[in-house]
Amino acid sequence: MLEKLVAALIIGFVRLLTGAQAFWRGGRPNAAQRIFFANHASHGDFVLLWASLPPWLRRHTRPVAGADYWNKSALRRFIGGRVFRAVLIDRERKEAGPDPIEQMVAALANGDSLIIFPEGTRNTTDAVLLPFKSGLFHLASKYPRAELVPVWINNLARVMPKGQLVPIPLLCTVTFGASLPRIDGEDKAAFLDRARAAMLALRPDTHDDDPPLNSISSDLPESR
Repeated sequence: MLEKLVAALIIGFVRLLTGAQAFWRGGRPNAAQRIFFANHASHGDFVLLWASLPPWLRRHTRPVAGADYWNKSALRRFIGGRVFRAVLIDRERKEAGPDPIEQMVAALANGDSLIIFPEGTRNTTDAVLLPFKSGLFHLASKYPRAELVPVWINNLARVMPKGQLVPIPLLCTVTFGASLPRIDGEDKAAFLDRARAAMLALRPDTHDDDPPLNSISSDLPESR
């Protein structure tokens, strides 16, 4: 019960602060197992994405996050491990440590979906996206049953600019794209280029001439 209460408080705070509008360009959310891969410009990215999912999908979706951050205190361990059920990986992998890809594959094999950030670190540069690390390619290769869904998180970095102690309430959007098709025999470079292009295509400023999107509530019933 405590985990559910804390989750409800976090979701309520995120919605109040950001407006948390979710748009699904690839169709309505359904129960398919997925790897959501998104841009990463703020410490709150996975929280906003997670909070934007319908409750029935959120319960089976786990963010992938850095163990160094979420294991720093008892409170962080509780929130990261029991509220978000995060897959905690060592971002500076030690030789004797667990393999991050195998940790993610194990979570997928258990029936969960994942939220990952293929840039590998938070983007604090002027570049729209950092180069993608190879993890997304290896994860997709090892677990081909999961759909690959690009996601664009917009405006969250402006809610909490670097060095700012007090969040600035601003409207944020989370746009979910269509599943990235699999191509047999595709090499790593081509795959990552295609994944990156699919993510960039979801940026709001690339759709100025499109008709307005219909916002989908996070409380939609399950669709199969």
